[in-house]
Amino acid sequence: MLGVAFEARDVVRVGFVGVGGRGLSQLNEMLAVEGARVTAVCDVVPGQIRKAVERIEKAGQPRPFQSTDWHDICRRDDVDIVYICTPWDHHVDPAVYAMECGKHAAIDVPAATTLADCWRLVDTSERTRRHCIQLENCCYDVDEMLVLNLVRTGQLGRITHGEAAYIHDLRSTLLADHAEGLWRREPHTTRNGNLYPTHGLGPVAWYMDIHRGDRFTRLVSMSSLQASLEAYRDATVPADSPKRAETYVCGDMNSSLIQTAAGRTVLLQHDVVTPRPYSRINLVQGTRGAFCSYPARLFLDGQGHAWQAVTPELRAAHEHPLWKQQGDLARKLGGHGGMDFIMNYRLIQLYRRGLPPDIDVYDAAAWSAPGPLSEISVAWGDIPVPFPDFTRGAWRAAGPVRAGVD
Repeated sequence: MLGVAFEARDVVRVGFVGVGGRGLSQLNEMLAVEGARVTAVCDVVPGQIRKAVERIEKAGQPRPFQSTDWHDICRRDDVDIVYICTPWDHHVDPAVYAMECGKHAAIDVPAATTLADCWRLVDTSERTRRHCIQLENCCYDVDEMLVLNLVRTGQLGRITHGEAAYIHDLRSTLLADHAEGLWRREPHTTRNGNLYPTHGLGPVAWYMDIHRGDRFTRLVSMSSLQASLEAYRDATVPADSPKRAETYVCGDMNSSLIQTAAGRTVLLQHDVVTPRPYSRINLVQGTRGAFCSYPARLFLDGQGHAWQAVTPELRAAHEHPLWKQQGDLARKLGGHGGMDFIMNYRLIQLYRRGLPPDIDVYDAAAWSAPGPLSEISVAWGDIPVPFPDFTRGAWRAAGPVRAGVD
């Protein structure tokens, strides 16, 4: 499915599966996108469906079909793309069924949590000729798209190394009695590795043209001891809570190294349980310079020995065309600083114009695969493990991702 275009249509009809916290947030962004119509919504909580319907009608769109069964959404003739915002373990089944029903699927991150499910998505997409898009909003953040522009225009030279992460103190979220606290803590009791790899890795994969002339070939991973989530629980949760009986096995920090066929390297980290500032690192190193976020800074060969802060003037000079075109509206809507709107806008406009998606099923699989691969590496004493070639060799011939310059 590399380079396979959407079928062009003026209005793209979207069916939402999951309209909880994340789903409602994405619904708000989608309702602001020209050419998008939300025709169906599904959630296991009827109250969430009512909230979604109210927002859809307030936006001036017709009352959508409603169901608590996602199969109903996938089977409808008035849905072109099934937009899945469910807990992680409930991503793959709706996506596979949607494609089998002739619909494209768009999945929140990570697309899958096992290698078998990564392959299920790839195999189904290829067999049905339907796209499976991973909704990786961080690829469309203002800094990440600025870096992509720097890379595409040759400012950083030949890219050799990248660093990516999801470092986010989620202790209170994980231990809450509502929302993500109902499901997101469970993987910490059963898995030891990188539980959430795509936010940092997706943009770096774009910088390196992964699946478009290069691919990930092997991964080695190790985890620190587990300590912080347990300590926070013991300090904040009542002694008679069932949470006190839980045993956490996921190390506080997981660090993985990934190598590519071209010899590039990627450091990928995951830490959601320690007290520290948020970071995706977002570092890319080339032969002519480097960029790193948190805070955003640039270093170009010959400028001395210190980073250059990304000033408004520098940002304006290198801002990605997509943000120049849509940035004001994106910032006004405000979903994760505007990246959510840019992602949804881009998805719908590519569909309307009959162009291939920026993020395809091979990206969805490869960006999600460090989850299970890191678990394998850690469990076997931090050994290197081979990285599957989800494209079956097609990565050699594909051109670079266009991402807003077509």
